[in-house]
Amino acid sequence: MYESKYQPLATHSVFVVRVLRNLVVATFLLAACLLLGVVGYHYTAGISWIDSVHNASMILSGMGPVVEIKTFSGKVFSSAYALFSGVAFITNIGFVIAPAAHRFFHKLHVYQGESEGDK
Repeated sequence: MYESKYQPLATHSVFVVRVLRNLVVATFLLAACLLLGVVGYHYTAGISWIDSVHNASMILSGMGPVVEIKTFSGKVFSSAYALFSGVAFITNIGFVIAPAAHRFFHKLHVYQGESEGDK
C-alpha cells in the first residue's frame, strides 16, 4: 500500500485562521509604515498633519506625492520613504498571498504524490 511522504492538506478552518492572521499582521505593518511616513513628513517637511497623512498614504500606495516638498530635509525624507514604501508594499502583498500560494503548491504536491503511488 502506498504511504504518502507528504503531510495532509490543512483543513479549511486552519487555512482561514492562517489567512486572517497574515491579514492582521499585514495591516499592522502597513499602519506602522503609514505612521512613519506621517510623522516624517510632518517634522521634516513642515506640512500639516492632514497633508502628511494624505501624502504618506499616496506614497505608500504607489500613487505618488500630492504635496510639494520645499525643504531639503523633507526632500531627503521623501526620497527615502518612497523607496522604503515600494519595498514595504510589495513585501506586504507577498505576506498576504503566502497562505494561498502555500496551500496551492501543497495541494499540487499531495495530488502528485497520490497519482505517483497509483502507478
